[in-house]
Amino acid sequence: MSDTVVLVVDDEPAFREGLRQALSKEGFEVHLAEDGEQAVELFDKIHPEIVLLDVMLPRMSGIDVCRHIRSVGETPVIMVSARSEEIDAVVALEVGADDYITKPYRLRELIARIRTVLRRGGGVTMTDVDPLAVSTLAVGGIELDSDRHEVRREGQTLEMPLKEFQLLSILMANAGFVMTRQDLINRVWGYDYYGDTKTLDVHIKRLRSKIEADPAHPELIVTIRGLGYKFTR
Repeated sequence: MSDTVVLVVDDEPAFREGLRQALSKEGFEVHLAEDGEQAVELFDKIHPEIVLLDVMLPRMSGIDVCRHIRSVGETPVIMVSARSEEIDAVVALEVGADDYITKPYRLRELIARIRTVLRRGGGVTMTDVDPLAVSTLAVGGIELDSDRHEVRREGQTLEMPLKEFQLLSILMANAGFVMTRQDLINRVWGYDYYGDTKTLDVHIKRLRSKIEADPAHPELIVTIRGLGYKFTR
């Protein structure tokens, strides 16, 4: 079996080389890029199975690189930043990153996150996520078709990345019932998810912006304080 191909994108030479050595020892085939434009060129050429992507890059930002990756597919992306500001994490997740980690971090934690993202990425079906999910759901004026990977609101098809689609499917399949935050995280991101729980909140916010008449005052996906979320019938 060939090694898993990972693209590491960072403008710090020592950091790139350190990751190359560490990930190679773990059995990964590592490719390196030092700026955003080179990252896009390499990504389109080698089609890596996962991308480790710094937020702050010369020539083209990591956010824009992530947008490019999402425009062509669902390759897992872990964003990395030396800053701990929440805005970085929110923006990274909003453009489609699968996970987010700040420097400095423990190498073992990073490798664990890479393996977790790889395990849950690619080939995930709705039955993997929720045993109650069916081919077509229609609740609260929202229609979800898992066979076509489509969501419609008032007849209009909505853009819905994989994680948002999975989350909405679980909420709709369990309409009227409270889904705890931890249960939603376990079902969508996996029981061994290492990331921050704000990931769930960002995805809920994005879902509300697409399906709610007034996202600031949601009526479909409601917050149950201290517990989680509920999709109303």
